[in-house]
Amino acid sequence: MSTRHMKATIALGAFLASLTTFSLAQSADATKLYHRGLAATCANCHGTDGKGVVDGGMPLINTLTSEQMLAQLKAFKSGAREGTIMPQLAKGYSDEQLEIIANQLGKK
Repeated sequence: MSTRHMKATIALGAFLASLTTFSLAQSADATKLYHRGLAATCANCHGTDGKGVVDGGMPLINTLTSEQMLAQLKAFKSGAREGTIMPQLAKGYSDEQLEIIANQLGKK
Protein backbone atom coordinates (compact mmCIF):
# COMPACT_ATOMS: atom_id res chain seq x y z
CA MET A 1 0.00 0.00 0.00
CA SER A 2 1.34 3.39 -0.93
CA THR A 3 1.86 6.14 1.62
CA ARG A 4 -0.91 8.13 0.00
CA HIS A 5 -3.37 5.23 0.31
CA MET A 6 -2.28 4.59 3.87
CA LYS A 7 -2.91 8.24 4.83
CA ALA A 8 -6.31 8.14 3.12
CA THR A 9 -7.21 4.93 4.97
CA ILE A 10 -6.17 6.45 8.30
CA ALA A 11 -8.14 9.62 7.55
CA LEU A 12 -11.20 7.58 6.61
CA GLY A 13 -10.89 5.54 9.81
CA ALA A 14 -10.64 8.70 11.91
CA PHE A 15 -13.67 10.16 10.13
CA LEU A 16 -15.73 7.01 10.71
CA ALA A 17 -14.69 6.92 14.36
CA SER A 18 -15.82 10.54 14.79
CA LEU A 19 -19.19 9.67 13.21
CA THR A 20 -19.60 6.79 15.66
CA THR A 21 -18.81 9.08 18.61
CA PHE A 22 -21.24 11.68 17.27
CA SER A 23 -23.92 9.03 16.79
CA LEU A 24 -23.45 7.69 20.33
CA ALA A 25 -23.70 11.21 21.75
CA GLN A 26 -26.90 11.81 19.80
CA SER A 27 -28.31 8.52 21.03
CA ALA A 28 -27.51 9.40 24.65
CA ASP A 29 -29.12 12.83 24.19
CA ALA A 30 -32.22 11.24 22.65
CA THR A 31 -32.48 8.80 25.55
CA LYS A 32 -32.22 11.62 28.11
CA LEU A 33 -34.87 13.58 26.23
CA TYR A 34 -37.17 10.54 26.14
CA HIS A 35 -36.76 10.05 29.90
CA ARG A 36 -37.46 13.72 30.64
CA GLY A 37 -40.46 13.62 28.31
CA LEU A 38 -41.97 10.68 30.16
CA ALA A 39 -41.49 12.45 33.49
CA ALA A 40 -42.98 15.64 32.07
CA THR A 41 -46.30 13.87 31.54
CA CYS A 42 -46.79 14.08 35.32
CA ALA A 43 -46.42 17.88 35.34
CA ASN A 44 -50.02 18.64 34.37
CA CYS A 45 -51.24 17.43 37.75
CA HIS A 46 -48.15 17.27 39.95
CA GLY A 47 -46.23 20.32 38.69
CA THR A 48 -42.81 20.56 37.09
CA ASP A 49 -40.51 17.90 38.49
CA GLY A 50 -43.28 16.86 40.92
CA LYS A 51 -42.89 20.04 42.98
CA GLY A 52 -46.64 20.60 43.09
CA VAL A 53 -49.10 23.15 41.80
CA VAL A 54 -50.30 25.91 44.12
CA ASP A 55 -53.87 25.08 45.17
CA GLY A 56 -53.78 22.16 42.75
CA GLY A 57 -55.13 19.66 45.24
CA MET A 58 -52.71 16.99 44.07
CA PRO A 59 -50.16 15.20 46.23
CA LEU A 60 -46.60 16.47 46.15
CA ILE A 61 -44.55 13.68 44.65
CA ASN A 62 -41.12 15.31 44.86
CA THR A 63 -40.79 14.05 48.44
CA LEU A 64 -40.80 10.37 47.41
CA THR A 65 -37.72 8.32 46.71
CA SER A 66 -37.49 6.60 43.34
CA GLU A 67 -38.31 3.30 45.02
CA GLN A 68 -41.36 4.70 46.82
CA MET A 69 -42.63 6.35 43.67
CA LEU A 70 -42.20 3.18 41.61
CA ALA A 71 -44.05 1.15 44.25
CA GLN A 72 -46.96 3.61 44.18
CA LEU A 73 -47.06 3.68 40.36
CA LYS A 74 -47.08 -0.11 40.20
CA ALA A 75 -49.80 -0.25 42.87
CA PHE A 76 -51.95 2.11 40.81
CA LYS A 77 -51.30 0.06 37.68
CA SER A 78 -52.16 -3.26 39.32
CA GLY A 79 -55.24 -1.90 41.07
CA ALA A 80 -53.77 -2.49 44.54
CA ARG A 81 -54.09 1.25 45.18
CA GLU A 82 -57.24 3.17 44.39
CA GLY A 83 -57.33 6.64 42.94
CA THR A 84 -59.37 8.89 40.71
CA ILE A 85 -57.25 9.11 37.58
CA MET A 86 -53.91 7.53 38.48
CA PRO A 87 -54.99 3.89 38.03
CA GLN A 88 -56.06 4.64 34.45
CA LEU A 89 -52.96 6.68 33.72
CA ALA A 90 -50.55 4.13 35.20
CA LYS A 91 -52.04 1.36 33.07
CA GLY A 92 -51.01 3.33 29.99
CA TYR A 93 -47.30 2.89 30.77
CA SER A 94 -45.08 -0.16 30.58
CA ASP A 95 -43.27 -1.23 33.74
CA GLU A 96 -40.04 0.06 32.16
CA GLN A 97 -41.63 3.47 31.54
CA LEU A 98 -42.88 3.63 35.13
CA GLU A 99 -39.37 2.88 36.33
CA ILE A 100 -37.98 5.67 34.13
CA ILE A 101 -40.54 8.12 35.51
CA ALA A 102 -39.75 7.12 39.10
CA ASN A 103 -36.03 7.47 38.48
CA GLN A 104 -36.50 10.90 36.90
CA LEU A 105 -38.81 12.35 39.55
CA GLY A 106 -37.96 10.44 42.71
CA LYS A 107 -35.24 11.41 45.12
CA LYS A 108 -32.13 9.36 44.67
